[in-house]
Amino acid sequence: MDHKAGVDTRLVTQLYARERERFETTHPRSRALFARGKETYLYGAPLHWMRRWAGGFPIYVQVAKGSCLTDVDGHEYVDFCLGDTGAMAGHGDPRIADAVHCQMLAGATMMLPTADALWLGDELKRRFGLPYWNLATSASDANRFCIRLSRMATGREKVLVFSGCYHGSVEEAHVELRDGRVALRNNIHANAFDHARLSKVIEFNDPEALARALADGDVACVLAEPVMTNCGMVPPAAGYLDTLRRLTRETGTVLIIDETHTISSGPGGYARIHGIEPDMFVLGKAIAGGIPAAVYGLAKPIAERVWQALPPVDPAVKQSANAGFGGTLAGNAVTVAALRATLEHVLTEDAYERMIPLAGRLAASARRLIDAAGLPWHVTQIGARIEQMFSPTVPRNGSEARDARDGALEGLLHLYFMNRGVLITPFHTMLLLCPASLPEDIARHEEVFSTFLAELRGGAE
Repeated sequence: MDHKAGVDTRLVTQLYARERERFETTHPRSRALFARGKETYLYGAPLHWMRRWAGGFPIYVQVAKGSCLTDVDGHEYVDFCLGDTGAMAGHGDPRIADAVHCQMLAGATMMLPTADALWLGDELKRRFGLPYWNLATSASDANRFCIRLSRMATGREKVLVFSGCYHGSVEEAHVELRDGRVALRNNIHANAFDHARLSKVIEFNDPEALARALADGDVACVLAEPVMTNCGMVPPAAGYLDTLRRLTRETGTVLIIDETHTISSGPGGYARIHGIEPDMFVLGKAIAGGIPAAVYGLAKPIAERVWQALPPVDPAVKQSANAGFGGTLAGNAVTVAALRATLEHVLTEDAYERMIPLAGRLAASARRLIDAAGLPWHVTQIGARIEQMFSPTVPRNGSEARDARDGALEGLLHLYFMNRGVLITPFHTMLLLCPASLPEDIARHEEVFSTFLAELRGGAE
C-alpha cells in the first residue's frame, strides 16, 4: 500500500473524486459562468491563476465583506486566502472604500501629486526605516525597478535569488535548482531570457553557497524574502539573515528585501522586527486594500549611488523621461488615497495585536489536531500568516519545501474545505488572517480540519 505524508494515496484519490462531484453539484451557477468565461478569456478567467482552485472551475463571487465572502450560488465562506495576501486588510473596509470614493470624485489620476502623498511618504519612513520611496502598481514592477536601479548603481548584471523563491513576474527569479542544476521554476517558459548570464540561484539558509556566489563580485543585487513563502514556508536559520546582510555589504552587493508576504509579521515587516537593514525594500499587494499598488524604499547610501547614475531633474541636465521604469498610473491619486487609508486606519499596530494572537490560536489548533491524528505534518506561523505542510520538519530551503509538497493531498484539502465553507490559498496550504477575522473563523477551521483528518485516518464524515 502506497503512503505519502502518512496518508493512503488511494484514499486521497477516492475522497477527491467524491468531493469533486459534490462541488460540481452544489455550484451550478459558478460552473455555468466559467463555461461562458472560456469563450472570452485566454484561460477562462480574467487572470489565469483564478482557475487554479481545486474543483475544475473557480467559484464566482457575489460579495466579500470582512473575513467572509458569498458566491453566486449562495454559499458563504470564511476566507483564509484573502486574495493570496492582496486582501490582508479585509474585504470591503468602509474606511478604504470612502477614501477611494472621495478621491475618485476629486480626480483619479493627473500625473501630479496630492497632499496625501506627503503623509504616505512620512508614514513609510516611520514604519520601515528607509528614507526615500517610490511607488509602483505591483510588487513585480517594484522588484524589477529595484533590480534596474541596482544595476545602474553597481555596474553589474547578475541577480542572485534563492531556489524556490517567488517575486512575481521578475524574469531573473524564474529559476530553481533541480538535481544540482539551474532550471526554470515550475518549468516556466524561458521567454528568450538569458538566465545563465543574468541569474544566480542558490539554496536558502546555506551561508557557504552564499559566500561563494558573491565572491566573484558580479552580482548587482540579492533579491530575497526574509522568510521564503509561496513554496510553502521556509524561515531563516539562526543568524542567516545577519550573514546575508554582512556578505552583501562586504561585496558591494545591493540587498533587496521583498516583504510582500511577510508584512504579515507586523506593521513594519519582518526585517524591521529582526533588525535587518536592507538597501532596498519592496512591499505590495496588501497595502492599498485591494487597489493595485506597491512601494519600494531606498536607504540613503544606495539612493546617493542611484543619484550619481541618474541625477535628479535639473533644467541644465538632460535626463531620460522615465529612466526605464515608472508607469503612468504609478502613484495616482486614488492609489495614494487607498494607501493612506489602509496604513492609517486598517493595518495598524492595534490590528496586528489582534490578528497575530488569533493566528496563533489557529496554528495551535491545527498542530493539536495533527498530533492527535498521528500525522507527520507541521505548521509554521509568521505573524498573521500560517502554513500547513505535509512533512514532519520545517524545510531549510526551497528544494526541501518542494519535495515536501503533495499536489493530490493539497488539492483534496482545498476542495474539502471549500465544500464546507472555508477558503485556503489554492497554490499551497497558506492561511492568512485580516483585521476583521473572528474567533468564530478559527472555530470553523478547526471543525472542518477535524473531520478532514478523521476521514484521512479512515473515520466517517
